[in-house]
Amino acid sequence: MTDAAPQPIKTVIIVGGGTAGWMTAALLSHVFQSYRIRLIESDEIGIIGVGEATIPAIRDYNTLAGIDQVEMIRATQATFKLGIDFVGWRDGTDRYFHGFGKIGQDFMWLHTHQLWLRARAEGGGGAVRHFDHYALNCLAARQNRFTYPDPRNPLSPLAGIDYAYQFDASLFARFLRTRSEAQGVERIEGRIVDVALDGESGHVAHVVMADGRTVGGDLFVDCSGMRALLIGEALGVAYEDWNQWLLNDRALAVPCERVEPLTPYTRVTARDNGWQWRIPLQHRTGNGHVYSSNHISDDEAASVLLAGLDARPLADPRPVRFRPGKRARAWDKNVVAIGLSSGFLEPLESTSIHLIQTGIIKLLGLFPHRGFAAADIAEYNRQHDFEFTDVRDFIVAHYKVTEREDTPYWRYLRNMPIPDSLAERLDLFASSGRFYKRAAAELFRVESWVQVLLGQGFAMGYDPNAALMPADVRTPFLADIEEVIADVAARMPDHAAFIDQHCKAPPIAA
Repeated sequence: MTDAAPQPIKTVIIVGGGTAGWMTAALLSHVFQSYRIRLIESDEIGIIGVGEATIPAIRDYNTLAGIDQVEMIRATQATFKLGIDFVGWRDGTDRYFHGFGKIGQDFMWLHTHQLWLRARAEGGGGAVRHFDHYALNCLAARQNRFTYPDPRNPLSPLAGIDYAYQFDASLFARFLRTRSEAQGVERIEGRIVDVALDGESGHVAHVVMADGRTVGGDLFVDCSGMRALLIGEALGVAYEDWNQWLLNDRALAVPCERVEPLTPYTRVTARDNGWQWRIPLQHRTGNGHVYSSNHISDDEAASVLLAGLDARPLADPRPVRFRPGKRARAWDKNVVAIGLSSGFLEPLESTSIHLIQTGIIKLLGLFPHRGFAAADIAEYNRQHDFEFTDVRDFIVAHYKVTEREDTPYWRYLRNMPIPDSLAERLDLFASSGRFYKRAAAELFRVESWVQVLLGQGFAMGYDPNAALMPADVRTPFLADIEEVIADVAARMPDHAAFIDQHCKAPPIAA
């Protein structure tokens, strides 16, 4: 005699809308058409419609969710993003670019940066051009140019160009809500005032609405933001604070008028006690100041933000408070936390939406039955821990690797102890400029690490095997890369002109 087969999930309840809630609803309803999916949100709890920058993996989400790229771009006033322009992160006067996609041309197993580092060491600083000149994404972004990748010509740098989007977060949530409801998602308007737990299992049985209604289900997805209504308040799962490495805990966001030229990148400018973002959209520019409340007051932070705008503000700055860190478990009992309820680092490398996306995809891969197997939950939480730690180390590196000590904020960051996992990675770069992925799920590739560390002045050694290419071969090899990159970038269309031709958004109704 065998045990009865586990019963399948019938009803999924998503608590909270916004980007996390509607991304979850849109993908689950597209993939799982047999489940009843209900989303609870309140019009009383608005979302901040800031300009939101993404990384290239967002295109994988669109594919999985059946979303047409051009339709999404027009609906969200989106622009394209080739990378991030860093201003003042090394010494306050510098500038470098973290571009997506491939850099140069490999020689056997040696990446371009190994040849570049050896050439710089042998010939002094003037022997080679700035590293940006060997990456198409960087050079094209500097010239405000954009086009789609061209896989038909694998030998061209255009085959390896990579891109993401910059869009209005509130418009993106609205776009996903429309899709979700068309796919059968039921939206429940109202505010949750209580969470009832099952007395035997401890699972969430139902939530209680302000008007007395109860909403029950099998699986609950907590997208309630920093409040963490289910995973934190109801189930009591602890939050791991990472403020000792990530000092910033607040942000102010404000839109301003559109600025020309329309740049295909996000700009992040280091300030005395944090940094300021600039995200160009089709209809306006999103701006924000991310800062440490222990080092600057909210009023002072607002003054810094407004003084750094490129155009007239369209609203008053709106505050956002957050705690850098992660939930000890993102899945507990019958609740999966996605978005801010599962953790938040900071928006420096545009990973917020990506971590929402990976949370949903992990849920797809480990989707439970009503028995909620412990092994599935444990694996989800293991992956959650790895992803957050991986991204944390990359972000912390931006603050640790700096020459700035001009304020107490930067002085602390430059001299702070760092996680062992990051220290080990920096030691390997210092020794030989080498990088090895520790797991397939690791987000940032060697290209990203190299651009950030070189840009911020990290003293990086090179692989001794770079000597396999003698100088009389290496010099024309690097010169050829530079020449081809420059030629291809010069032939790419203007970013704004490309949008106007292919995906221009309709005017926003007054």
